[in-house]
Amino acid sequence: MLAADKAAPRFRTGGGGRHQGRAALRQRKENHVLKLNLDQMTTEKRNQSTMDLDTMTPLEVVTAMNREDAKVPLAIEPLLPRIAQAVEWAIRSLEQGGRVFYMGAGTSGRLGVLDAAECPPTFGVSPDLIVGLIAGGESAFIKAVEGAEDSREMGRADLENRSLNARDLVIGVAASGRTPYVLGGLDYARETGCHTVAVSCNEGSAVGEAAELAIEAVVGPEVLTGSTRLKAGTAQKLILNMISTAAMVGVGKAYQNLMVDVMQTNEKLHVRAENIVMEATGVDRETAREKISAADGSVKTAITMILADCCVEEAAARLERARGHVREAIR
Repeated sequence: MLAADKAAPRFRTGGGGRHQGRAALRQRKENHVLKLNLDQMTTEKRNQSTMDLDTMTPLEVVTAMNREDAKVPLAIEPLLPRIAQAVEWAIRSLEQGGRVFYMGAGTSGRLGVLDAAECPPTFGVSPDLIVGLIAGGESAFIKAVEGAEDSREMGRADLENRSLNARDLVIGVAASGRTPYVLGGLDYARETGCHTVAVSCNEGSAVGEAAELAIEAVVGPEVLTGSTRLKAGTAQKLILNMISTAAMVGVGKAYQNLMVDVMQTNEKLHVRAENIVMEATGVDRETAREKISAADGSVKTAITMILADCCVEEAAARLERARGHVREAIR
């Protein structure tokens, strides 16, 4: 296993009166230390190749950005075994009736919410299965909520309010690697018995220390100093894409490379569903449409009916025995 061999950090509660005051003081001191260390973080350093950014032409700016963006996949490549470990944990959680939580603040939080929001239409899963949590709540997706990311207690509370349990997986996302909201959530998740993952863009990050598995994509200083919505955000987006997509493939949400559980919520997606059945089975559009209708809109069931040459009831039974994997169901 690639998870770091580290003991879970001790979670210190702040319940009531004098203890709450001490907890608040401790957090202010901790935040002060974290802020003092910002200038040591790669994500906060100045990019020597863009020191004259304000004198560049538009073409020169976008050329510099494109050159820097090309470094992102190279930074991620050595981390693929660790990302695969996170995927294995996600698959295990989902198969055991658990959930996957992303936690973050600012851009990192928005990326987690975005990835979670795209899973239901793409893979036909409940929105309660892959959950994106952003410091400050849903309103923070559009407008920053002052001070929200600095609260460890809020990170803990957001997970408590969703009845976190040991079957779940918690993935903290923080470009800087020091967001208190994420640290509080990871502490509570480990206390609960969850597997925990930290996705950050600084080596030796605080969130990496707090999590069981650290995924630290060091992409280097940003074109615009400290603007981690750029390379760091791109790296986090790529990593979250990998985790959610590979996990969904692992629980049977794809046949070959086709989205066989796609939700058909508009005309374009109805046509896409027909195209998927046609690609998977070689039938014409009329037959694909008929089978999808007979399967009550289920692309996966329609494909199984055609490839296993069976009725809708048998196709459904085959899929249930195969835990949703079409390739196993048609054997």
